[in-house]
Amino acid sequence: MSLQIDRLLETVVRRGASDLHLATGRPPTLRLHGALRELQTKVLEPEDTVALMKSITPERIQQEYEETGSGDFGFAYGDQARFRVAVFKQKGNCSLVLRLIPSKFFTFEQIGLPAMAEQICRRPRGIFLVTGPTGSGKTTTLASMINYINDNFDRHIITMEDPIEYYHNHKKSIVVQREIGVDVPSFSEAIRRALRQDPDVMLVGEMRDLATIGAAITAAETGHLVFGTLHTSGAASTINRIIDAFPTDSQEQIRVQLANNLIAVLSQTLCPRIDQEGRVAAYEFMYVTPSIQNLIRENKSFRIDSDIQTGKKYGMQLLDDNLWMHFQAGRISAEECIDKSKNPGLMVDKLQKAGHMVQNADEALLAEADEASATPGAAAQPGQPAGAAADKAAAIAANRERMKAMSAKK
Repeated sequence: MSLQIDRLLETVVRRGASDLHLATGRPPTLRLHGALRELQTKVLEPEDTVALMKSITPERIQQEYEETGSGDFGFAYGDQARFRVAVFKQKGNCSLVLRLIPSKFFTFEQIGLPAMAEQICRRPRGIFLVTGPTGSGKTTTLASMINYINDNFDRHIITMEDPIEYYHNHKKSIVVQREIGVDVPSFSEAIRRALRQDPDVMLVGEMRDLATIGAAITAAETGHLVFGTLHTSGAASTINRIIDAFPTDSQEQIRVQLANNLIAVLSQTLCPRIDQEGRVAAYEFMYVTPSIQNLIRENKSFRIDSDIQTGKKYGMQLLDDNLWMHFQAGRISAEECIDKSKNPGLMVDKLQKAGHMVQNADEALLAEADEASATPGAAAQPGQPAGAAADKAAAIAANRERMKAMSAKK
């Protein structure tokens, strides 16, 4: 069975898959460029998944799995790659998901980070957040930024991860990597202890609870550069998520602390490409200007998107604008543009106005697009005449009729 897991891992590395799924009742399955692809092997039986799990899982994680029904760890596959593994029970059977962690670091240009990323790495203090859904490349982005600091500056870097994914060697910096559950019991404890270890830079793998969020903000406030992640979508929702994590009577103080210490928020998602194999990252980037600081202090996060739209000189952009840019460049499909957008109705409206047919758009989205078009200023482009609303509505109606006609022909 050990040979079999080796062969499966070799396949993942050779084909450049992002994940390997091992579940009872299905053949081993790769996630390749965002899509699931079954391997042409036998369907896994319960004893197969258990044997595969035991061939790579440390004893302490096997014990945790038996006690709690799940466990997470990382391991190296020779010198070719590292894997992050989630092992868990489902319907009483053992399942595993192995995430491939690339063995090489990417440059900022390769992953498309904003130009401001280099300046953020030079900052002596503050907090920088990378957000997005699971599997959106947050770990890769942060690893690239830590590697840039390690290459260019003499810093003491402490990372707190669950589990450790990218391994960093000492270069110009000293890099200390602590694994939650192995080296330290929790993120909040790791941050508290790190403050006494003469750090310059801290990486918090996941800001998942009140204690961790509070400790990270305090670390930034006391003169350290802190990198962290959240599972949120968009800059405004990230700020709301942080503030809402605190009790009502302390939220005012947290707004002030966050306004004074937040450097930027980068929200990202990965989209399958249509021009070539692979995926491309779409970003929303907010750099905290004095104006945005004010909005955070005054609890007016709903106005942040407007500041992002006018902050292009800082490299700021909204996620939907970046998706639209990728679509116009022929990198992603219209459907992907709609699916990943924060405002799908507005995106449908934008596509229709540009003369693009939207395949398989449901009535709810089309109605939302109509409403967006009819709302004064909701989807207006800079310099658009006020009397253009009727023309837009007519164009949308014509598009809808053409779509219905095409559906009828099918």
